[in-house]
Amino acid sequence: MAKRDYYDVLGVAKNASEDDIKKAYRKLAMKHHPDRNQGDTAKKAEEKFKEAKEAYEMLSDANKRAAYDQYGHAGVDPNMGGMGRGGPEGFGGFAEAFGDIFGDIFGGGRGRGGGGGGGQQVYRGGDLSYAMEISLEEAAFGKDTQIRVPSWDNCDTCHGSGAKPGTSTKTCPSCNGSGAVHLRQGFFSIQQTCPHCRGSGKIIPEPCPTCSGAGKLKKQKTLEVKIPAGINEGMRIRSAGNGEPGSNGGPPGDLYIEIRVKPHDIFERDGDDLHCTVPVGLTTAALGGTIEVPTLGTGKAEIELPEGTQHGKTFRLRGKGIKGLRSSYPGDLYCHVGIETPVKLTEHQKKLLRELDDSFRKGGERHSPNAKTWADRVKDLFK
Repeated sequence: MAKRDYYDVLGVAKNASEDDIKKAYRKLAMKHHPDRNQGDTAKKAEEKFKEAKEAYEMLSDANKRAAYDQYGHAGVDPNMGGMGRGGPEGFGGFAEAFGDIFGDIFGGGRGRGGGGGGGQQVYRGGDLSYAMEISLEEAAFGKDTQIRVPSWDNCDTCHGSGAKPGTSTKTCPSCNGSGAVHLRQGFFSIQQTCPHCRGSGKIIPEPCPTCSGAGKLKKQKTLEVKIPAGINEGMRIRSAGNGEPGSNGGPPGDLYIEIRVKPHDIFERDGDDLHCTVPVGLTTAALGGTIEVPTLGTGKAEIELPEGTQHGKTFRLRGKGIKGLRSSYPGDLYCHVGIETPVKLTEHQKKLLRELDDSFRKGGERHSPNAKTWADRVKDLFK
């Protein structure tokens, strides 16, 4: 029986693009592959699979397609169809058409960071993390500093080859130098990194005694780091290319500097705002007055305490906080009053306080309005 037109087999027009031909073949191959058809439909599906595979192998090759377009089936060798490459179980053009899908899933043909086409796979180096502890002032106003991090330099003994001086590397016998091996399992053809040479395509019979075959030695290097003003706890600074080196010529990873802010003796940070507790003497709180409070990096500020200031009273100083990385204006400083009770009193001072307390008691509720309110709440609780 005469062969069907290859374009009709795939259901595409004669001016179809390579992508259209590949998509059409994928659809037919998935539908008619022998592993997906059993029983009464198996034989018919097998024939259709062979036919579609042969059509794809001809039309996906530019030279064969040109000959077929000009001379028809007479212009191409029929022995190069799907029948001549392992019958229904061979993959041929099937693996080619589906390679970009299965390759992405199983890692075939491409390494991270580049490579492909069956050559040695290259891999991007891993990222490194460095914890840096800074003061609150340094976080607020920025800092230029230096850090020492691990680095890898070529071994001077083997000059980076990894082989003992006087010897050389050899082509990996498992992958024949490609860095990858192919596995077939049922419906799938999988390409994976060669476990023998780990994707390098070469083995080292006699490793260098200095670097143990790595070709590189771990050392230390100094990096300049700029801490931006306004950075906060937990933020990271990326130093591109200063991570671990890549494999087989792959690019290095990055270094991430994680910020840790040391506790401050006076201030606590909340976003762009600062908080502090200001101790105030009993008489100053009762009579009122002016007190000085510290600010971060800008000297001091004054607060006017009103007469009868209570413990926990908060005063807000606008713009005395921190200008964050993404903020247009600095935050505020919140000063919380802490009434300080006198200690280590002399007998004379104790006598004076007792007389003062008697005076308060005679004055009644007007000297202690909060105590009266609290007492009323306690009475309501036990009714």
